[in-house]
Amino acid sequence: MIYVCVVARNQAPTVGLLLWKLRKVLQEFPREYHILVADVGSDDETHQTLETYQRALPMTLQREAGMGYAAGLDALVRDALARSDRPKRDCILTLPADFSISPAVVPELVKRFESGADLVVAEAEASASLGMSLVRRWAPWLLKPGLTLPGVRDLTSGVCLVRLITLKNALKDRSDGLLESEGLSAHAELLARAGASARQITTVSVPARPEAAADASFGSALALAVDLFRTGRRLRIPAPTTTVHRT
Repeated sequence: MIYVCVVARNQAPTVGLLLWKLRKVLQEFPREYHILVADVGSDDETHQTLETYQRALPMTLQREAGMGYAAGLDALVRDALARSDRPKRDCILTLPADFSISPAVVPELVKRFESGADLVVAEAEASASLGMSLVRRWAPWLLKPGLTLPGVRDLTSGVCLVRLITLKNALKDRSDGLLESEGLSAHAELLARAGASARQITTVSVPARPEAAADASFGSALALAVDLFRTGRRLRIPAPTTTVHRT
């Protein structure tokens, strides 16, 4: 079972398109799937859009007012673990609700998972803007010394696939939650915590949507850089002991 995890906040224009495309891709794919969506306090039409798709898809919708991205993602991870009775065979797949990366990449990630990878990291070939491209390129350095995944070049695409047993092991000593960061820093933290427990890590290069450039700004890139820098100095996550396989 693939548990597709999407955290949305005020993304009515894109989350519907994401789910429509995801349904089309997974209908042609031979694996069972269930979509888990957390609406973390949207005040636009996001929830109404999600409710419409809930009637047409194998999908569970949680409305978590006041939650941030990390808490929403943490809730979805725990929901997937509670649902699965085969954590060694099942996985979660994270996708950004802003449709910055198309669900068309899903089959390639699952292919690497079925080849034995416990953690598959999607690396975006291009970012939404020059500023964001630079931040993503420098993210592995910004996140040092507390968060390192040697061999992974993009920690902030928002897309990864993780075997559930790997997440279960990562949660063993974390009764207060899996993630401490927010936004794309939380995604990098998820990769690091999963990577510390993973036996095999693989990266996959994926295309990003050029249209997303309109949504990016220098200010958002700078804010992300500062957040990554602070996260790297606040956290202390052991580096993976396994070699990253690049594809």
